[in-house]
Amino acid sequence: MENSTYKIIELVGFSEKSWEDAAREAVSTASKTLRNIRVAEVKEMDLRLKDNQIMGYRVKLKVSFKLEG
Repeated sequence: MENSTYKIIELVGFSEKSWEDAAREAVSTASKTLRNIRVAEVKEMDLRLKDNQIMGYRVKLKVSFKLEG
């Protein structure tokens, strides 16, 4: 097995539907500009509220991807 190095970044995804969709949206958007995404770890979940009603779901993720070279 060869040695490798990974970079970790933090992302926030949002969805009006669910936390799962918020996470999926964050990873999907990141995958448009990042290659070799390996792991996404959910660090926080919260809700956006308006007039005591849930307006949306937010997920903070730590995402790692393998560096090339």
